[in-house]
Amino acid sequence: MPELPTMREAPLASDARSEGEALLWTAEDVCHRLHVGRTRLYASLKSGTFGPLPVKAFGRRLLFRADEVREWVAAGCPPRRAWLSMRGPT
Repeated sequence: MPELPTMREAPLASDARSEGEALLWTAEDVCHRLHVGRTRLYASLKSGTFGPLPVKAFGRRLLFRADEVREWVAAGCPPRRAWLSMRGPT
């Protein structure tokens, strides 16, 4: 599978970095902000090219830490193994 392109975050109307901003993003939120499709996100999760791991799954819903996704993008979107070693133990 080809490597993920350099991602750019798309601001949403509700994306003002304020007290009310969500700490967790759904897979759909991540797809929207990174401009990738849901199939691509899930394939990247499965192959290990998407660094951040989901933190909670309610049924079939995946949630991601918003700050971790932002940090991962700022670090250049490294593969999961490199990302986890960069972050160290959590």
